[in-house]
Amino acid sequence: MAHISFSDADLRQIEARGMTPEQVISQLETFRKGFSYVRLIRPCTVGDGIEVLKEADLARLKASFSTAALAGRVMKFVPASGAATRMFKSLITFQDKMNQDEIRAAGEKDDPDHASHLEFIKGIKKFAFYEDLKSAMSRDGLDMEDLISSCEYGPILEYVLPSRGLGLAQIPKGLIKFHRYPETSRTAFEEQLVEATGYTTDENGLARVHFTVSPEHEASVKTHLKRIIDHYEKSGVKLEVTFSVQKPSTDTIAAEVDNRPFRGRDGRLVFRAGGHGALLENLNALKGDLVFIKNIDNVVPDRLKQETIIYKKALGGCLIELQKDIFGYLERSSKKDLEDGTIEEMFAFIRDRLCITPHDGVEQGSREEKIDYLVSRLNRPLRVCGMVKNEGEPGGGPFWVEHADRSSSIQIVESSQVDMASAEQKGVWDSSTHFNPVDLVCGVGDYKGKPFDLSKFVDPSTGFISLKSKEGKELKALELPGLWNGSMAYWNTVFVQVPIITFNPVKTVLDLLRREHQPE
Repeated sequence: MAHISFSDADLRQIEARGMTPEQVISQLETFRKGFSYVRLIRPCTVGDGIEVLKEADLARLKASFSTAALAGRVMKFVPASGAATRMFKSLITFQDKMNQDEIRAAGEKDDPDHASHLEFIKGIKKFAFYEDLKSAMSRDGLDMEDLISSCEYGPILEYVLPSRGLGLAQIPKGLIKFHRYPETSRTAFEEQLVEATGYTTDENGLARVHFTVSPEHEASVKTHLKRIIDHYEKSGVKLEVTFSVQKPSTDTIAAEVDNRPFRGRDGRLVFRAGGHGALLENLNALKGDLVFIKNIDNVVPDRLKQETIIYKKALGGCLIELQKDIFGYLERSSKKDLEDGTIEEMFAFIRDRLCITPHDGVEQGSREEKIDYLVSRLNRPLRVCGMVKNEGEPGGGPFWVEHADRSSSIQIVESSQVDMASAEQKGVWDSSTHFNPVDLVCGVGDYKGKPFDLSKFVDPSTGFISLKSKEGKELKALELPGLWNGSMAYWNTVFVQVPIITFNPVKTVLDLLRREHQPE
């Protein structure tokens, strides 16, 4: 690409973000080169990359996990920095495109073209934030019942979406009240805390939860949790809640269509958030041991939590049992006294339990070469990921992937990583039986008890470039390798089928009307 030069102001801006000019130039070069697609071999299926737990396994795995939890090894990591804008996107579009009279007319004739928007109004009393909305409108002299009966839906939307009322589209999704209970309602943050007490609590009654939040909402999130935390500690559990923000150094430069740096009207370089892959630094900084990862919006009321908790413990138990085997092999390898039978056993273990197919020639190498290979493959972070049967939900899925050296492993793959112009690759993608609900437990410490440097196990070639716009101009945006796909590409991975009831995300506000998010 043409030589890129930065002004003194550019260099100060880059340095203030904790970045170097070389990093920015490298990102611009990535825009020019693009990313290569992954090579899908076949989807992971039950018995071929996805394990199924039997009822008899659950008690054993629960016992293994409980020992680790009581010892204080467990915590929960919840990405929660996103605002609720996407959750209300359809309603925002509805409001922006139509005036008050048009909105009223749509309601009066029950316009099928706006069925989803009208579904929100028809079900408004079922939302956990309904009473807050009604009170906010009442303070301004507006009667909710009268407005609904006369199909005056415009004012209602004005009190839901902009900051005039509840401003739900501008606040973090985690601060929205998701579920109603007889005496109160709970936000997604609260539900995550309650769930965490079910499987992260140690022998001293301490449960640890870490939230990633955006800098602009950090204060409001902390205020909310400080206000409610005493209520959830009345049962005797002590909650250790910590926070981190996505670092500016993990943002990426925006580019013009011709790959030059994109600048705003003020002439300054434009940087954008690098996607959830940027949170790898937050996870790395925790220096944890056993860490559960779950998205902020994937929560259920108390009446449905037990199944989730059972399988969280089961996934944790799987990881602990795998760690025991892996750490045992690594300890024996460090003493250099492995018998040939043990080496063969280790190759069988990585093939059968970790779903790693070594590249050609590895098992025909010298004794030292085989041991070095096995140690390099085993001494990595470990994750056990829940997978649910594919019922049409969007998102990535589990696949067998071929690597450049002709080895293969199982990976979580997003659609953006696949060459959909290839009929063969699209066919593999479309034949997937399971998808990724972001329900995983991570072992981030090595066999010597030291935390891994997670940045060393990222595949940098798995990012994503998309087209966006700013100030009326088109730009290219660069996303870092995703947290649970490219950022964990060189982890050891095991997929376990979990029940669909453990996956209940709230992607749009109408999802809150589903039976799973309503009281019995």
